[in-house]
Amino acid sequence: MSEPILVESHSGYRVIQINRPDRLNALDRATHIALMAALLDAEADPACRALILTGTGRGFCAGADLAGRNQPPDPAQATDNKAPGNSIEETWNPLARKLAVMRMPVIAAVNGIAAGAGSSIALGCDIAIAARSAYFLQAFTRIGLVPDCGGTWFLPNLVGPARARGMVMLAEPLPAEKALEWGLIWGVYDDDKLMEEAHKMAAKLAAMPTKAILMSRRAIAAASAGNSLNQQLDLERDLQGMASRTEDHKEGVAAFLEKRPARFQGR
Repeated sequence: MSEPILVESHSGYRVIQINRPDRLNALDRATHIALMAALLDAEADPACRALILTGTGRGFCAGADLAGRNQPPDPAQATDNKAPGNSIEETWNPLARKLAVMRMPVIAAVNGIAAGAGSSIALGCDIAIAARSAYFLQAFTRIGLVPDCGGTWFLPNLVGPARARGMVMLAEPLPAEKALEWGLIWGVYDDDKLMEEAHKMAAKLAAMPTKAILMSRRAIAAASAGNSLNQQLDLERDLQGMASRTEDHKEGVAAFLEKRPARFQGR
């Protein structure tokens, strides 16, 4: 039986690959556990300063594996309003929260269908790029559910409420090119070039000042969450003070003055 999650280590970064191609990389509980373990292991490795998240075969991730979803719930859990068939607090929410605070930037390389929570996972990464044949699908209403894994937060923040409502309510596929046009993702590449571009991007990010990147992520998230201009200016002041005390800032200034490439260490 093949491993549900594959991990490749490269100089400065890792590739985490969801490996259930027969299920379009839909996540069951075991895959959730393995994916979280891979994320935590990457965070524990000081040499890892960027991640690529992708899938095998024709899909990035088709969301939740619905196999067995129509089985009757455990009567012992029937009084828990989160329990009958609903493992969001044990799976999707922790995954969304972890991606939002990873100790390194995360690239989603969307190699095929990104459906349901699989779409939310891609949009929850710092930078999402897609193969030209890929598409995004908010499929929840097709089975009488609402978006999860952060989908109702990412979509209106990225494309606005009007397009978010259309994507969710109509549950129609959004091709990669249209996703790029709408500002949902960063870039679209020919299918056979996607991973090449993802590796280039990860190598670049791994050589950049990691702490400054993460502080920038924090500032952008705060603005997206509704900070006023004054709140955002205060946050920028505080983060800039922290960034100015990092070793990477000192190296960046020294490299600029000495007219040489900076050698950032992520410290």
